[in-house]
Amino acid sequence: MLLDHFVAEPRLSLVPCCNELNAGYAAEGYARSRGVAACVVTFTVGGLSIINAIAGAYSENLPVICIAGGPNSNDYGTNRILHHTIGLPDFTQELRCFRTVTCFQAVVNHLDDAHELIDTAISTALKESKPVYISISCNLSGIPHPTFSTNPVPFFLAPMVSNEKGLEAAVEATVAFLNKAVKPVVVGGPKLRVAKAQKALVEFADASGYPIAVMPSGKGFFPENHPHFIGTYWGAISTCCCAEIVESADAYLFAGPIFNDYSSVGYSLLIQKEKAIIVQPNRVTIGNGPSFGCVYMADFLTALAKKVKTNSAAFENYGRIYVPPGIPLREGKEESLRVNVLFKHIQELLSGDNAVIAETGDSWFNCQKLRLPENCGYEFQMQYGSIGWAVGATLGYAQAATNKRVIACIGDGSFQVTAQDVSTMISCRQKNIIFLINNSGYTIEVEIHDGPYNLIKNWDYAGFVEAIHNGRGKCWTTKVRTEDDLIEAIATATGPKKDSLCFIEVFVHKDDTSIELLEWGSRVAAANSRPPNPQ
Repeated sequence: MLLDHFVAEPRLSLVPCCNELNAGYAAEGYARSRGVAACVVTFTVGGLSIINAIAGAYSENLPVICIAGGPNSNDYGTNRILHHTIGLPDFTQELRCFRTVTCFQAVVNHLDDAHELIDTAISTALKESKPVYISISCNLSGIPHPTFSTNPVPFFLAPMVSNEKGLEAAVEATVAFLNKAVKPVVVGGPKLRVAKAQKALVEFADASGYPIAVMPSGKGFFPENHPHFIGTYWGAISTCCCAEIVESADAYLFAGPIFNDYSSVGYSLLIQKEKAIIVQPNRVTIGNGPSFGCVYMADFLTALAKKVKTNSAAFENYGRIYVPPGIPLREGKEESLRVNVLFKHIQELLSGDNAVIAETGDSWFNCQKLRLPENCGYEFQMQYGSIGWAVGATLGYAQAATNKRVIACIGDGSFQVTAQDVSTMISCRQKNIIFLINNSGYTIEVEIHDGPYNLIKNWDYAGFVEAIHNGRGKCWTTKVRTEDDLIEAIATATGPKKDSLCFIEVFVHKDDTSIELLEWGSRVAAANSRPPNPQ
């Protein structure tokens, strides 16, 4: 069996998850921290269960190597019907499904080409920064072959090198565009990660003097302690004064953006194409043209930093209009906890030794307002937006980032989808702090379009985790209803229980949401409900 050989490999640690979907989310979370991850499932029933998570990894440009056990090599072409299939003598259903959500698929049912197929799959995942699929026949894993007898060829990926003339032309045209602007700004997007251009953006920020914002899904890719950082640009729900500075600029450089209905708040951004420089991982477009291909983002930003004229006019304007957001007042002794008070205390908890995982839901908006200390990690899944992602992602990220204590903010509805793998966190001796926000429903869905389908059966979430814990491993749970409860819980989680997984169930009113969610929900709902165009 393939798994037996993985277990026997001393340099591999096998982390068994409670189900395949969570294993996929965990691999995706691991890849966010470590750069690549692998997960293993069984044929079809496991493969089709994990495919939702693999699709999410594809959308987020994360190299996840999905390995599936395949049918016995002798069964191919026999017209036999196998278990774990839909009852047809066709073993390609799983492969055909994975073709749409992976960048390479390898079906290993002959040893002669196994070495080449597996190496090609792994190298393609790393080169494309996308998931790949490898199916290995269940009877092949323990059989020696001449191609396996020598040491592997040293792995090498050809570096991505910009076209020299194209790079020069792109920089020259961009410098001319930016240097004539009065109030230029820069906005970092989610593709900074796949372009490996975070350091290059800092170089450009230092040299240009421009104010630097991030798109919501770019949060965590630019240091928020940078002197010219101005917050999150998210249209009408941007952080304080950020949208005003970005949208009033006469030139804006977007580094690695994704403009979808969520990031554009229902297509309501006040951005004009002719004022924009769009820098994608391998392409630069200036206004309505020209475009320069085979120009890589990191090369481009580094070269641009050496040529651009310093201009701090927009940042100075930001300093004139910026008013620090208010801090929620201390609550009364028996007053029910408010969400804004909860996140005030989470903000005070953060340090460079933490990473924040924000589940799909109101945590998107509340976590977006957290000011990240230097080296504090931050992850959420905006493009795919799969409710339930955070439990598995927390497991995987924490398993990779052993130097950080992960703080996960998860809604009750989301938690019900994937709750089981808190068990795996305890087995792996993780020390995560999970804030379970119990507001009795799918609040993000309520604000987009309400209905009885957004109501959920309320659980005793802390009791559920206690049952999973079952006295084995280090786990501490508590329930919080007031600010005093919260202060005591955080003190315990960071003090006597700092070496335990801490699960803090926070009770808030079902209508206690961020103002950003209310605004965003109404605009996304309006975009979703547009009538058909006349035919």
